[in-house]
Amino acid sequence: MRGNVARTIRLGVSSLLLHKLRSLLTTLGVLFGVASVIAMLAVGEGASAEAQDQIKQLGSQNVILRSIKPAEDVVSDQQTRVITYGLTDMDLLRVSETFPGVGRVVPILEIAQEVRVGARASNPRVKAVPPAYREVTGRVLYEGRFIRDVDERSFAAVCVLGYEVARFLFPFKSCIDQRVRIGAEYFTVVGAMLPRVPLSDDAPRPGIEVGGEVFIPLSTGRKRFGGMQVKIRSGSREMESVELHEIVVDVARAADVPFVANACRAMLARNHEQRDYEVIVPLELLMRAEETKRIFNIVLGSIAGISLLVGGIGIMNVMLATVTERTREIGVRRALGAKRHHIITQFLVETVVLSAGGGLAGVALGLAIPLGVEHFAKMKTIVTVQAPLLAFGISVATGIIFGLYPAWRAANMDPVEALRHE
Repeated sequence: MRGNVARTIRLGVSSLLLHKLRSLLTTLGVLFGVASVIAMLAVGEGASAEAQDQIKQLGSQNVILRSIKPAEDVVSDQQTRVITYGLTDMDLLRVSETFPGVGRVVPILEIAQEVRVGARASNPRVKAVPPAYREVTGRVLYEGRFIRDVDERSFAAVCVLGYEVARFLFPFKSCIDQRVRIGAEYFTVVGAMLPRVPLSDDAPRPGIEVGGEVFIPLSTGRKRFGGMQVKIRSGSREMESVELHEIVVDVARAADVPFVANACRAMLARNHEQRDYEVIVPLELLMRAEETKRIFNIVLGSIAGISLLVGGIGIMNVMLATVTERTREIGVRRALGAKRHHIITQFLVETVVLSAGGGLAGVALGLAIPLGVEHFAKMKTIVTVQAPLLAFGISVATGIIFGLYPAWRAANMDPVEALRHE
């Protein structure tokens, strides 16, 4: 039995080698189809994993409330005006004391001040935060320490620099124990943080270094800078009064996150006359990202499947032409005693050899493309074990499916008519 199978395979391969160029061109359709399946899935998996990692770093059990500046009036005759909006200390109190399932609640105040060391100046986001900020948000220290309770109680003039700001202000030495000027006040650097994951609306703004952050104690920020921000625009002076720019709510259990998020939305809608806030729920974003990944994989798989379909049609077309060319050979074999299943097996072996050869070459190319994408495009790609196995299996199945009709047609030829064929 094994000898018959091996002989059939050798016969099929030798038949294909009689037309090397035609066989090679036939396998190209399957080759590129398989390669596209693997490459597209790898790019999709990489993009999805990167997005999900970023969302997870925001804290899957956090609910983030943020202040949003309302739409401005286009016409204003006032040279000086004060705009009051955003989250308040009462919102903080309501969330921390009335909502069940809430653990720690972290208020954040942003301060629009220049950060300077000598001639080097930067305009990062200066954030006044309590000591619990780092634990609740999962931020990672690069060096030094973060703000402590004693700093908060004593209104200490200490700060923690974001990694980008630390590298910009102190490019050739450690920033620890160095002095920086924030606005008109001097602060001692006690630590540096690794970059954080940006939120959805953290778009780059003119004059602000993307990703740049500086952290100071919340008590110090309120005492030295207050909540009033002054902006001068074309002869007019605009003042913004915001009590809190952000509130991060740490929910005790992941199952309670949707309840707490809905409660926050209802509370803010009830106590704010205008929509000067937004509620960001990383857990919801994570679920959306997973659903997007599923849809993305279906779309990419469908596109790659079309490529394999085209390759399969090419195989069928070539095998039909081969059957026509080898009609007399088929007649001779039938006359010498070959059964129909022998003819079917012979032609199926040829189609499987074509599709499997193209599949193996496609797997090699499909594994190489993600490496090229990572190297040249700097995009993360992930090749799962299932992707090449699935692609190769589909290529073999394509050969079998599209080879059945030519093989059946060859097997059902009338031997007498086949022998007369010229």
